Amino acid sequence: MANHEHLTLLKSSIADWNEWREKNAQIKVNLMQAELEGFNLKGANLKGANLSWANLKGANLKAINLQGATLGWANFSGANLEQANLTQVNCINTNFRQVNFWKANLSSANLSRAILIRTHLYQTNLSRANLSQSYLSDANLSEANLSDVNLSRANLSRANLSNTNLTNANLSDANLTNANLTNANLSDADLTNANLTGVNLESATLTGAIMPDGRKNLEFRI
Repeated sequence: MANHEHLTLLKSSIADWNEWREKNAQIKVNLMQAELEGFNLKGANLKGANLSWANLKGANLKAINLQGATLGWANFSGANLEQANLTQVNCINTNFRQVNFWKANLSSANLSRAILIRTHLYQTNLSRANLSQSYLSDANLSEANLSDVNLSRANLSRANLSNTNLTNANLSDANLTNANLTNANLSDADLTNANLTGVNLESATLTGAIMPDGRKNLEFRI
């Protein structure tokens, strides 16, 4: 359960909360199972906080600092997380359905088995993130940075990956059915056993990529 004092202060004033966090950076914030649906937490400092099982459905979390936070099994569906700092967060099994992540930083985040269906990840930084077995069907990842990302066994069916940086990405066993990969950079990516049925690879770069049949592509484009 959430710490009552932490939750009360956070709900009362973001300015007061951030001032308190600055003075008490050593305190581990406990917001487990917190009920924050629809709240305006824009710009809040929740670095390292525990938000496991919390409900933030539809919340305004623009420019929030969640660096290193624990968000496992939390519900963020429909929330606004644009320009948020989510570096190194732990988001196993977290619900991010239809969330706005425009220009958010999720580098080195653990998003294994996370739900990101119809999520807006345009120009998002997901470099070195773990998205294994995640659900990204119909997501918009256009112009996102997915370099060195782990997308093994992820569901990317119908996802928009146009102009996306996927260099050295692990896409082994991923479902890319009907995905849009036009002008994507897949240099040195691993597509072993990936399902490319109906995928659009027009003008995509695949130099050094390991194709579904296990062979390495030596051409610049296909």
